[in-house]
Amino acid sequence: MLNLIDELTRECLAIRPRRRLNSRDVIEVLPEAMIQHGIREYIRSNGPEFVARVLRKWLDHTEAKTLYIEFGSPWEKGYCESFNSKLRDEFLNGEIIYSLKEGQLLAERWRVYYNTARPHSSLGYRPLAPAAWEVERNMGHRKVEGENRFPLFHAPDCAI
Repeated sequence: MLNLIDELTRECLAIRPRRRLNSRDVIEVLPEAMIQHGIREYIRSNGPEFVARVLRKWLDHTEAKTLYIEFGSPWEKGYCESFNSKLRDEFLNGEIIYSLKEGQLLAERWRVYYNTARPHSSLGYRPLAPAAWEVERNMGHRKVEGENRFPLFHAPDCAI
């Protein structure tokens, strides 16, 4: 299972269940996340699929740099380990999945729940999404263009 997590907002950007993962699977998921959430300066990773030459060459074109986590060093990826534990406890242990497609649909449903409705203890038991919106509100066009010209319709204070 490939999990993409934004370390700044703690938002889960993607969950991709697969029978096997390789660099092509990662290259399939990363552009979608980069289009929706922007290209990050660094991508922290572990696993052989992130070390592949094909992926490193592709990342060179995006100007994103890589940070690798040493094998057997879970303290370097504490938030990822915590996320994976929650994913296992709250999603995988509670489902019987009969097909890969069903697993993909259920994983996406849980990802949306995790980002929008699930209470997070580090945020005073509030959902993650409003905190992520607060970070996004201080970035991008709101500083340059102003919120009257280009309002963010997904922000909690904007009415549609």
